[in-house]
Amino acid sequence: FKGFSSMIRMVSTRNTGGSTAAAPRRAPRHSVISSSRRGALPRILRSKLWRPSNSEIQRCHTRYAVEEASDTSPVSLTNVCEAYCLVDEKWETGESTLSFCVVGASGDLAKKKILPALFALYNQGMMPKQFTIFGYARSKLTHDEFRELVNKCVSGMKASEDKVAYFLSRCFYQPGQYDALEDFETLNTLMTEQERSVEKANRIFYLSIPPQIFTAVAQNASRAASSSQGWTRMIVEKPFGRDTESFKQLAAELYEHLQEEQIYRIDHYLGKELIENLTVLRFANLVFEPLWCRDYIRSVQVIFSEDFGTEGRGGYFDNYGIIRDVIQNHLLQIMALFAMEQPASLDSEDIRDEKVKVLKNMKQVSLEDCVLGQYKGTTNGDKTLPGYLEDETVPKGSTTETFAACAVFIDNPRWDGVPFLLKAGKALSSRVAEIRVQFRHVPGNLYRNKLGIDLDRTTNELVIRIQPDEAIYLKVNNKIPGLGLQIDTTRLDLSYKSKYDALLPDAYERLILDCINGDRRLFIRADELEVAWEKFTPLLEEIEKKKVQPELYPYGSRGPLGAHYLAAKYRVRWADLEDDE
Repeated sequence: FKGFSSMIRMVSTRNTGGSTAAAPRRAPRHSVISSSRRGALPRILRSKLWRPSNSEIQRCHTRYAVEEASDTSPVSLTNVCEAYCLVDEKWETGESTLSFCVVGASGDLAKKKILPALFALYNQGMMPKQFTIFGYARSKLTHDEFRELVNKCVSGMKASEDKVAYFLSRCFYQPGQYDALEDFETLNTLMTEQERSVEKANRIFYLSIPPQIFTAVAQNASRAASSSQGWTRMIVEKPFGRDTESFKQLAAELYEHLQEEQIYRIDHYLGKELIENLTVLRFANLVFEPLWCRDYIRSVQVIFSEDFGTEGRGGYFDNYGIIRDVIQNHLLQIMALFAMEQPASLDSEDIRDEKVKVLKNMKQVSLEDCVLGQYKGTTNGDKTLPGYLEDETVPKGSTTETFAACAVFIDNPRWDGVPFLLKAGKALSSRVAEIRVQFRHVPGNLYRNKLGIDLDRTTNELVIRIQPDEAIYLKVNNKIPGLGLQIDTTRLDLSYKSKYDALLPDAYERLILDCINGDRRLFIRADELEVAWEKFTPLLEEIEKKKVQPELYPYGSRGPLGAHYLAAKYRVRWADLEDDE
């Protein structure tokens, strides 16, 4: 007790200004230097047994302020590379240059998406300091005519005249045939002229062209226009074949001229902001991980709907259908990201390894768990909405599906028995893309009598709306204020527009930037596509062999009735058809 009494006397004397020797500045053993929220003082500084000087308090506040400020540093190419452990190409120092060639530069995709995305990146300071944009297509255009085309593509974007003028000055055009080696040699000469001022010249070719000429362009570009002073990458647009065999053939042909690390297979849905946030939501929030399994989740719905038809694109669409065009790639990729286990790191290969595991564990999709539909014409007031077969570009009597819903299952311990309902369609009542996670009913619910007989309407649900009006919200049950006991279902809502005062980047901006930085997380690896086709090819072959007739549904409706029976088969209902308000 003598030691304890002496310590109390020393502390008391110091606090009262006495002359006894001051106690050493040491935290008691039970004090922990930690804080439950950023910016707060550590617990030791609030201890009654130890009072810091004003200078020490100021130093602590300064340290926390610096940490806070470091989290809000402006985005640049350098810190994007640092965040994902990518190789720093020294873009901002001007030691490397980027030549970005849009093959098919006069096409719709280039004009509507690719060229605006490149300008948006430049406008935000996310393009390398030394960059040049090249257009290549069969159209006979001069440099000035191409710049005029680019100017029209970016005319509606907010930017200064000086920025627009500089960007246009970095645009060049080379007309040529896709299968002509000599035209690519001329393109290479033009690119080399613009790269002479730097030691390292890197090149990206974006193949905005039909899939049947992928191989010819890959062959000629790799032979005649590959960079001799840096790396060469090629972005390839879907479709990646029509089935397993056609994909393997396409992959083999590309491998004759390119290595896998040079090929960036793009799925623009993986570049959406909410898809990028999907892994953050799950792996950076402790509250979700214990719930992300069969014990608590009743069903997962991945939904894609458009409120317009083919409208002149029927010739292209009829060769593929909605399963090949949307479900087998967009929705399946989203499902794999949603259901995967936590990767070892943010490295692209670690993430894609986990996605492949999900697809390998997925059961074969059966025709019994699939519903097909095709929209028909209808009249809405004075407006007549044409059916799919009324599109002049669609072959007469076509049975190609414009709507499909299917139930798939992942045969692993986390998801065993949970139905993943994938639904996609054209000419429906709304335009939306979202993930809906329906949780199980509360066992032994105390408020069952207050919730009504339809418990499905009051079940907790997590909604991740990809587009439009990007949002994340959780449906919960809540007592209505007042003296009585009434329960209502409400939303804990994160609406991106209301929370973040920033324009969300277009998916093509994100994916092009990732390709520039060599970040392959959101691009599709060959083995992913092969497994995905293996799961759907038998279904597609059975549909074609049996000539399955799609169920007709009116233009602007909620889709065919069979989709509701499919959901009811697994004792769930389509949540996107309910009123969330």
